[in-house]
Amino acid sequence: MAKKKIIAPPVLPAITSSKPMAHRTQILTFGQYLREKFGCKVSKVPVSISGFTCPNIDGSVAKGGCTFCENDSFSPSLDKAKPLKGFFLNLQSPTNPYLEQQLQQLQWQFETLSKKLSCDHGAQKYMVYFQSFTNTYAPLETLKALYEKALSFENVVGLSIGTRSDSISEETFAYLAHLAQTTEIWIEFGIQSIFDETLVKVNRGHDSASVQAAIAKAKGYGLNVCGHLIFGLPNETKAMMLQTAQAAYDWGVDSLKYHPLYVVKRTALANEYGRGEFTPITQECYLEVLCEALAMKPSHISVQRLTAGIDDNSLIAPEWCKHKNEQLHAINTALKGIGLKY
Repeated sequence: MAKKKIIAPPVLPAITSSKPMAHRTQILTFGQYLREKFGCKVSKVPVSISGFTCPNIDGSVAKGGCTFCENDSFSPSLDKAKPLKGFFLNLQSPTNPYLEQQLQQLQWQFETLSKKLSCDHGAQKYMVYFQSFTNTYAPLETLKALYEKALSFENVVGLSIGTRSDSISEETFAYLAHLAQTTEIWIEFGIQSIFDETLVKVNRGHDSASVQAAIAKAKGYGLNVCGHLIFGLPNETKAMMLQTAQAAYDWGVDSLKYHPLYVVKRTALANEYGRGEFTPITQECYLEVLCEALAMKPSHISVQRLTAGIDDNSLIAPEWCKHKNEQLHAINTALKGIGLKY
């Protein structure tokens, strides 16, 4: 497979200045975007619906899933929502005998988490975020039932739907466009990297052209798009990470999440790390790449996340991804050096 030509990123201000700029530009956060649109604090309520999987798990395009993914670490609430065992949907599933149970899962998670967000963070309205697995990888009738149930909950102003570029049908695009006429609809695509050799290495099961096409189609339907980027993927250089960020901007995303790649137990990446075949990104390198990516970012693109990690014993490496508050402090300190604030 031919490698993409790496274009050197623009030269940007160093992030190590000891004298922060007097004027700092506020990065548009997703929370600010929602507050400006709805006039109050709006929080995303993450939900996980069992029975959903991914085409690179079930064998449709690959098996085993992404090498870095251990889905339990992304769906902590599902354990208490009576998950279905051994049942998985796909785009060709003829029936869904467990739809009622899935609707019950959805309602339980929303009621539990929305109350907590209201009490702990003052949330007044909500977006239901279908987070774990591939949330358009099911027949349209199942998706309609789940999405419309979510939109019926009190104080819900919209949906954000995590999916893959190879797992959303034309009819689902059209249906979401119909919903978007009266409510806030977002699709979240995992871009991760624009380098196909990287996508093969992490077993994504699709190439970067697939993601570019899906984003273009979503925008053609008038839908809002959030892209996910991972910095520190195997064998990627700083220049490659920045080229991925620039491509995401050029493709027309409306919002972004930036993640460092970290290693958790029970993943193929953990095996690679144990064999000495993968070295995680350092915090210093992540800060450099993140600051340059944010300096390149058009101001109208909102930011939903600047880092990620996990604070339990499933994290293997790097250690700095365990401490979210320390990460955010380091990021904000670095941003001061280039005149930005988050």
